[in-house]
Amino acid sequence: MSEHKLTVMIQGPTSDAGKSTLVAGLGRVLSRKGISVAPFKPQNMALNSMVSDDGGEIGRAQAVQAQACRVPTTVHMNPILIKPSSDTGAQVIVQGHSVGNFEASDYHDHKPRAMAAVLESYEILKAQYPFVLVEGAGSPAEVNLREGDIANMGFAELIDCPVVLVTDIDRGGSFAHLIGTLACLSESEQARILGFVINRFRGDVSLLMPGVDWLEEKTGKPVLGIIPYIQGFHLEAEDTITTAQIIDNVELKVCVLVLPRISNHTDFDTLRLHPSVDLTYVGPGAEIPACDLIIIPGSKAVRQDMQHLRESGWHTTIARHLRYGGKVLGVCGGYQMLGKTIADPDGVEDDPGSCNALALFDMHTVLKSTKTLNTVQGTLDFDGAAITGYEIHMGETIHNSEHRAFASLTDEHGTQYQDGARSADDQICGTYVHGLLDCPEAQRSILQWAGLTSDTQAPDYNALKEAEIDRLADTLESHFDVDQLLSWQIA
Repeated sequence: MSEHKLTVMIQGPTSDAGKSTLVAGLGRVLSRKGISVAPFKPQNMALNSMVSDDGGEIGRAQAVQAQACRVPTTVHMNPILIKPSSDTGAQVIVQGHSVGNFEASDYHDHKPRAMAAVLESYEILKAQYPFVLVEGAGSPAEVNLREGDIANMGFAELIDCPVVLVTDIDRGGSFAHLIGTLACLSESEQARILGFVINRFRGDVSLLMPGVDWLEEKTGKPVLGIIPYIQGFHLEAEDTITTAQIIDNVELKVCVLVLPRISNHTDFDTLRLHPSVDLTYVGPGAEIPACDLIIIPGSKAVRQDMQHLRESGWHTTIARHLRYGGKVLGVCGGYQMLGKTIADPDGVEDDPGSCNALALFDMHTVLKSTKTLNTVQGTLDFDGAAITGYEIHMGETIHNSEHRAFASLTDEHGTQYQDGARSADDQICGTYVHGLLDCPEAQRSILQWAGLTSDTQAPDYNALKEAEIDRLADTLESHFDVDQLLSWQIA
């Protein structure tokens, strides 16, 4: 096949329309055809992130898309990552590294520099991959954000690329979403949209065709695909917590505390897939039900979330849970909450100050402006199970007395060190490692520590993701006009 040189941008009238999923699926379809393809998201607002193969921080969704395209991850796939720390403020990651915290109005002034980084990363990626699949963010119809737009039509207009508009018909209102979005765009932006995709359709497609015919006649643009609803489909969400799961024989009840600024909740996706684990996400203000294991997850605003934990009364529930022999696991920010104090002297996440934490470990944490970004491998100290994962945190945790480590790690530079802590009674564990539950051996060990007695096999999460990506690609090959997409080839 001749080499295709093309950039196509996938946009949607709303969030969760299917942009991330469509990019992943098309990436695998094109990869199957022998086309060198890479994902690109100019600006992403998400608290689910990971460390890329070149050592920076990117959105988790772009890592999944890279896997679908069968290419290594790089910071240039997601040059601007915005991690909200409040309703109006966020940490801004540029090409993999934090440049500080911004209020929304301040970031607006920063956009020209952000766009320069976006264009630089795009050119780097395009030089390596002739086919680039770009994912928009939110909706191009947000007219209040048009000035200096990086995420949608502003970028598409600047690099002069075609756009596909995808809508989720399962939510209803798809035709209105598409027509309304077009009405909010300029003439040049309207002309840039070369086709539509109707996503997650259920039922008899013949009943939909009168609407499709009307849409195509009214807009003069083709519907490139009607993608059926894929039952039981699982692919990591960009930021939405998915609670659906299938449980065969419940042996272990696990509760994850949904903090207001929870980050990297995808750490626990694999537990939802375990046939013997009942995973419950406990929302803000809700009571923690009886369970075997409470997980305190990562946080983008650890002091504020620690305060929320207290205001919800969760600290007393955790204490009672431990008195009755339950287990507690803290991950990243959740690990920091297990100590005595969390200090932010330089105002890294909020106003300078400190707070008391749960005092379950004799340690304290100091937040610092330099972020730790490591990919790691090693073993769990309590049984030697192999783990891999990554660290993303801005705190340094210091133990005031001797303690038992959670894991022995080696980072990508060959540095060896001890991670986390275990309590003397073995009821409490804390770690900075994200993604460790994705490792079947480590997951089995941690669940057995938490009380799982059966030898039920933990799912191979990477193999499952591969199977789901392939299932998605199979569906697109049957229901999406890839040939028409490839006909847009440019020199």
